[in-house]
Amino acid sequence: MEKHIVKADGNGAIDVNGQVSPVTYTVSLKQGKGHSYEVDIRLMAPRDWLLQRGFERDAVLVSQSGARIPVYHDDDSHHDDGRLDPADTISIELAARDDSCTSEVDLMRKYPEFDG
Repeated sequence: MEKHIVKADGNGAIDVNGQVSPVTYTVSLKQGKGHSYEVDIRLMAPRDWLLQRGFERDAVLVSQSGARIPVYHDDDSHHDDGRLDPADTISIELAARDDSCTSEVDLMRKYPEFDG
């Protein structure tokens, strides 16, 4: 596989404190060091939905493969504690980086979004 980035979209669910909702997300792939792969996962979630469910900093993405991937709100705004505020933007980006796949077989098993 080449070292450039490949992107794909997926459909899964977001789990916040046991409350689940459908969500779309984007996975971006690039080759890491050696035989590893780096996958960036990004999704947008409604701020109010997150707040109503007690979201603080992290949630779980249930991907197309059924993998449960922790995703985080990387807060670069003015909030000292990193928590959401009703004054934040209406859509909140949650992201994760996964470098656990060490072969193409691992990668396709965990991220079938790239097969197509």
